Amino acid sequence: MLDIKYVRENLDEVKKKIAIKCQFKCDVDKILQLDEERRALMARVEMLRAEQNKISKKKGDIARARDIKKMLKDLEPQLAEAEENFKIEAVKLPNIPFDDVPVGKDPSSNKVIKKVGKIKIEKGKDHIEIGKALDIIDIERASKVSGSRFYYLKNQAAELEFALIKYAMEIVKKEGFIPIIPPILIKEDMAWGSGHFEATNDDAYHMKNDELVATGTSEQSILPYYANEVIDNMPQRFMAFSTCLRREAGSYGKDVKGILRAHQFDKLEMFTFCKPEDSEKEHDLIVDLEEKIVSGLGLPYRIVKVCTGDLGMPCAKTIDLEIYMPGQGKYRETHSSSNCTDFQARRLNIRYKSEKSNEFVHTLNGTAVAIGRMLIAILENYQEKDGSVKVPEALQKYVGFKEIK
Repeated sequence: MLDIKYVRENLDEVKKKIAIKCQFKCDVDKILQLDEERRALMARVEMLRAEQNKISKKKGDIARARDIKKMLKDLEPQLAEAEENFKIEAVKLPNIPFDDVPVGKDPSSNKVIKKVGKIKIEKGKDHIEIGKALDIIDIERASKVSGSRFYYLKNQAAELEFALIKYAMEIVKKEGFIPIIPPILIKEDMAWGSGHFEATNDDAYHMKNDELVATGTSEQSILPYYANEVIDNMPQRFMAFSTCLRREAGSYGKDVKGILRAHQFDKLEMFTFCKPEDSEKEHDLIVDLEEKIVSGLGLPYRIVKVCTGDLGMPCAKTIDLEIYMPGQGKYRETHSSSNCTDFQARRLNIRYKSEKSNEFVHTLNGTAVAIGRMLIAILENYQEKDGSVKVPEALQKYVGFKEIK
């Protein structure tokens, strides 16, 4: 949520920034009008309450006290309605992109800022063919059991999942990230805090009987860890392992086959709460760790700065890491990291102790390992002509084998 005072005082700038984040539609003038109505009612109610307290303490005019009570009875529901009307519109405001974010309408305007590693296989078998031949990925039976966009990991693929998690944890833990396994079902008001659920595509599974939401990434359950709290020591860094559940709404027809875009997958996620002045430095750290994880596996990748039209609602800046996939003959996103500034913290009232007062923290998130996509990258980049797959040297000590055949 944006600071409405900042919006009022910087109206032209806010309108300009929101206009280039063109995937989100909102009426800034209407929001300010509702804010004015809300504040006028709030001022009136506060004034009457103050007078009511004054009369009560001095045992003053009883008739006036009755009048005030009647007025408050009429005004308080009006104020509650005005607050709700304001909130409904205000949450449509996306976070404002940083100045260095490329301007564009869609992913075609994303900017590649560097490429790392040599592509050894330009075009090869895809992970579906490899996984089936080696009996390590079973999509057909998963479809029978659960429907489309599910899969079984078997044999060495299952072992590689745990190897990848252990490998990435050891790298990330050195930077003070606390290991945590969060719940994957959270209350709807806690899910709302992430800012993803006001997007045009609500991608979450909702538990109708329990008013719970299944998390599509552990960002959504780590974020509210400090809801309505004041954090003492900053930064607070977490690395969370969880199963993620996504409807993949709006993606029908894209990546239907295979395990690239599934309804269920496991992931190790990095998340940081920090002071505002440190958030850009923290973002650099997260990107550096993502690069260290991928480069340590010997995979060719590129770093992409996401444009305004492709940014998520809570994001002020997003950097993607894309690994080259020989089965598709192109780079695909495997990691994403975002600086959400104080947008999410305002929704969930997460603050830290500063010298002046309690201020809102900045929140950042980034992928350490998304299992399905990393398995694709390994299987396709390490495939051999005889049908076997070499295991990246960095993972061999965790699995005890050097190849899958």
